[in-house]
Amino acid sequence: MGERIAVIGAGVIGLSIAHELAAAGCDVTVLADLAPLETTSAVAGAVWFPYAAERSAEVDAMLAVSLRRFVAIAERPEAGVDLREGIVVERAAAPDRSWTALLPAVPADAADLPVGTTGMRTSAPLATMSQYLPWLQAECEALGVRFEHRRVDDPDALAGAFDVAVVAAGARGGALLGDDATVVPIRGQVVRVENPGVTTFVIDDEDPAGLTYVLPRRDCLVLGGTHEAGATSLEPDPAIEAGILARCAALVPAVAGMPILSRAVGLRPGRARLRIEEVPGRALRVIAAYGHGGSGMTLSWGTAARVAAMLAAP
Repeated sequence: MGERIAVIGAGVIGLSIAHELAAAGCDVTVLADLAPLETTSAVAGAVWFPYAAERSAEVDAMLAVSLRRFVAIAERPEAGVDLREGIVVERAAAPDRSWTALLPAVPADAADLPVGTTGMRTSAPLATMSQYLPWLQAECEALGVRFEHRRVDDPDALAGAFDVAVVAAGARGGALLGDDATVVPIRGQVVRVENPGVTTFVIDDEDPAGLTYVLPRRDCLVLGGTHEAGATSLEPDPAIEAGILARCAALVPAVAGMPILSRAVGLRPGRARLRIEEVPGRALRVIAAYGHGGSGMTLSWGTAARVAAMLAAP
């Protein structure tokens, strides 16, 4: 593949796609008005786990590709990805454990779970995004990928300068293409606190008080979160933050009262189904690659492999 390719978006999806296409021999330029650490990807909890995204055989195959890749990346300490033990709390009478086909797990001890719940203990890749995103950008640059600080409002305007445009613009993807009004922003708010020595992640997606997770990164604990479909404010809400801190302290008592390092909000690109397909009728070849919901990191390398395969096909 020798095409001149523009990847629109510098989050984890855009960077992963740029990396794979450059590794395949393409001339790749990332066009983005936000640097990687300014994107929603920098806010993400960034543990490999399917959340708020399509589940299908095709997506399961992408999940497997990403998991294998992250396990390999975790062997490079400078990348900022670690294999962490963790607990997934279950509250449903018949919990969905389909993810265990990809990520082996065993029942968690009752003493480690909220009263009246079950859960599974597993080990999964968890990325310190403040380290992983710059590392991934540097890996792209080492393959010859160029980065331009540039806002793109219409992929057709890139015709002539590029042969292909890959739209990896997250929650903005549908509006950018102008043919998809189904993307719904899903607001996620997090608090980052000092880590008192917590090494195990805990996820309680079904807490009746709200989405709850404690994720130990190398530089902090990420406490979350929220799942606010249709909300677009990027300002942290103090009342929501208080709820997050209370829920996380109830889940993992060691985090109670820990100093707050920072707080952040991101807009996940919610969509009933992933959109990874060629978009006909454009001035150049356009590939859509968005709609990952809360599984951007989790599906990133699978998405990149799928886009690369599409462009390699005759």
